[in-house]
Amino acid sequence: MRNKKLYKVTFLHLGKCYELYAQHVASSGLWGFTEVGDLQFEPAGEGLLVDPTEERLREEFKDTRVLHLPMQSIVRIEEVERKGALVIRDAADGQKVTPFPMPPRPR
Repeated sequence: MRNKKLYKVTFLHLGKCYELYAQHVASSGLWGFTEVGDLQFEPAGEGLLVDPTEERLREEFKDTRVLHLPMQSIVRIEEVERKGALVIRDAADGQKVTPFPMPPRPR
């Protein structure tokens, strides 16, 4: 049986909608903020494919111990069984900001 809980945290930041995974979510000591800690990323160099979104998020949050997110920026927090792909979407239209490169469509 699994001891540690895993949370999928979706929040808005600078016009983007971020989805991160963390093992710690609680009310922050800072009034009006939610504390998100122990961010979960795949170990660097694991697997054959490199996910550009995960690499971007790993770089952005590399020195972060705990995020203190304003409550109004949080879209939702879900307790999940396993980690999925990390995502950054444009908040206005929901499109991924860093999509996987695809060949052009035939005309």
